[in-house]
Amino acid sequence: MNQPGQFSRNARTLLARLQNLRSHNAPDAPALSLRDPWPGDPGRGARLVKAELEFAGAVLPMPAGVFQPIGATAVLRAHLHGFTWLRDLRALGTDAARTRARTLVSAFMDTETLDPLGLTPDVTGARLAAWLGHYDFFAASADDDFRQRLMSRLVMDARSLSAILPVEVRDGRALTALKGLAAASVAMPEHVGNLPRVLKFLPPELERQFFPDGCHIERSPAAHLAAVQDLTEIRALLQAHGAEPPVELLSAIEKAAAALRALRHGDGGLALFNGAKEELPSLIDLVLAQAGRARGLVSPLKSSGLYRMIAAKTLVLMDAGLPAPAGLDRFAHAGTLGFEFSWGKERLITNCGAAPANAGGWGTALRSTAAHSTLTIADVSSAEVLEQGLGRRPAEVHAERQDIAGGQWIEASHNGWAKLFGAIHHRRIGLADNGEELLGEDLIEAEQPQPFTIRFHLHPNVTAMIQQDNEAVLLRTPGGLGFRLRAEGAPISVEESVYFGQAEPRRAEQVVLTGHQDGPQHVKWSITKV
Repeated sequence: MNQPGQFSRNARTLLARLQNLRSHNAPDAPALSLRDPWPGDPGRGARLVKAELEFAGAVLPMPAGVFQPIGATAVLRAHLHGFTWLRDLRALGTDAARTRARTLVSAFMDTETLDPLGLTPDVTGARLAAWLGHYDFFAASADDDFRQRLMSRLVMDARSLSAILPVEVRDGRALTALKGLAAASVAMPEHVGNLPRVLKFLPPELERQFFPDGCHIERSPAAHLAAVQDLTEIRALLQAHGAEPPVELLSAIEKAAAALRALRHGDGGLALFNGAKEELPSLIDLVLAQAGRARGLVSPLKSSGLYRMIAAKTLVLMDAGLPAPAGLDRFAHAGTLGFEFSWGKERLITNCGAAPANAGGWGTALRSTAAHSTLTIADVSSAEVLEQGLGRRPAEVHAERQDIAGGQWIEASHNGWAKLFGAIHHRRIGLADNGEELLGEDLIEAEQPQPFTIRFHLHPNVTAMIQQDNEAVLLRTPGGLGFRLRAEGAPISVEESVYFGQAEPRRAEQVVLTGHQDGPQHVKWSITKV
């Protein structure tokens, strides 16, 4: 039986289709000129001219018919149909880039059997904002036929998007859908008068999408960055229209900006939790500048379970919260109690990062517990990694942060292996006030002792050398800093690792502590500046 909300949505969708069939009075051009606020990459623009779409470490060929259903990951297909890559052609800025933009927009409009993913609310919203935000680049000087087809399609898609609000997806994609409808309503107010619907659904969406500490509900720095971008664009659109942004939006931007600052390392890039890459510090700086409010505020990151300790030049970030619930876990990794450690602008201990957009065999591997700087029992991840989100996962994660004389501590535990092994993982990490020593303990609480591995993935710029006593590893950074990692209760070794935190994957190393089933279940370790 259809729920009342679904019945109402179906009725609105049918009405929108009837309006689109009957109405042919699209405007000749946008009533208000919009401008996409984010920078493009001319290198990616040059590849687009050559019919190659580069995104998140993957390259998608763009032959004729590319907007039909094709064999590519959902991430790549959503990016293709969202047209945010128009900013790369704009950054290139050549006549060939402008012609290529028109050709691809025309190809989309001419495709009779579009990939269904290209018609989802979030992708439609991204496309509306992109077409309107780059209209002056690729459409303003085009012929009348192209511009009329474009404006008609914009009106049609905006009506369809409005009809299905509120969208069914519960993650950050709902914000992108609202942004797209806001852009269409502001740019074509006489034909898409749906700004009241945006203002109706935005406040409850903001309340649902963000923790009280300002962090996005998906607990991914990458998703958080995208959400802040969407929020600042929505605010700018309302201001351009002369509408007062709701107080809920202003408050959400302020808190989310503070959380974004807290999720950065000293090099300006993002922490690598739950599908995030470092990203360009210049982009993050621009997003924060656009956010504007409370420029120096940094969130303590407590309610989201992403904890932060800082002392002198040292920063420690730790994932000590429940994974995002089903329906919000598209980026979720099995990295509970994983941490990252940096000194100034140099990262030392990291997680392995995010899989490329074409995934391949890396998708599952990089989301596994073994790809994070934490403990793994019997080579089994603390959560079951599925193609869409997580299956079995920790049902309970307890964490407490304490500031005591001489340092700061995070004590945490989770039961991700309770059903499989009857085991609880306890982790305690303490940072000295001078920032020069990080102390850690890992304990497995179980009736039967378990084999385990504790990993410290190193940034690819860091080198590791086992010292003569075989009880410590000397870590060196490019800047000449030295840190000694010692362990008690498990033998120490250095093994190969991989780093997907930047545009291209890089070889790296990891320090590994290996515990056996008949050995101690309690390991102490330290990282000390030398």
